[in-house]
Amino acid sequence: MKTGTLKQILLITDGCSNKGEDPSMVATLIQQQGVTVNVIGVLEDDQSENPVGLEEVEEIALAGGGVSQIVYKQALSQTVQTVTRQAMTQTLQGVVNKELKHILGDNQTIDALPPEQRGEVMEVVEDLSETSNIEVLVLVDTSASMQNKLPTVKEALIDLSVSMNARIGKNRFSIYTFPGKRNAINKVIDWSEKLDKVSSVFPKLTSGGITPTGPALKEAMHQFSKTGLLRSLKRDDESNLEEFGS
Repeated sequence: MKTGTLKQILLITDGCSNKGEDPSMVATLIQQQGVTVNVIGVLEDDQSENPVGLEEVEEIALAGGGVSQIVYKQALSQTVQTVTRQAMTQTLQGVVNKELKHILGDNQTIDALPPEQRGEVMEVVEDLSETSNIEVLVLVDTSASMQNKLPTVKEALIDLSVSMNARIGKNRFSIYTFPGKRNAINKVIDWSEKLDKVSSVFPKLTSGGITPTGPALKEAMHQFSKTGLLRSLKRDDESNLEEFGS
């Protein structure tokens, strides 16, 4: 089965957007282009309740066809890996469900299969999770309230790189922060197979007061377009291949 390259935006933030477009609407547009939007909301370790601002975390991920998780910063590293892999599995299940409907009819999905067949299909999904190529654009909120969380974010991204590069499939990562000084986002690391460079870059990051999540997501989507990824998605769609990439 040809699944192509799985494409994700991983948004790491701790509060609601307060400038620009509705991030959920932007996430919907991104999902329509074949890119999944996953969101991790980071809490302070001494917070007992989720701030109101993190309510949009789930809304953005839902609109973007992805996975959301709210986590205390001390558990961020494991959460970043888990969310990335959960999103891969969810995307691949969608691909397999489309294939099943094409072969067996509109009412067939993985969940509708008998237990034995369902287990066999899930083995295929697990295998594809290890062998499919993946591209992850990490979008980090560096607004003022995120400043003391950035060292933890740095460690989490290094761990993500190590974990994902243990897979058989190829990985490509890029890191952007927002708000940028002149644009909605700021490029930290261009597309690369590893995130080890993040150690030297993150201490240089500065934080600002506003949180333009919607504009940042829009600009993040354009970074895929600049590498020709959305053009290849369009070609795949025209060839009746899966919408998740080439």
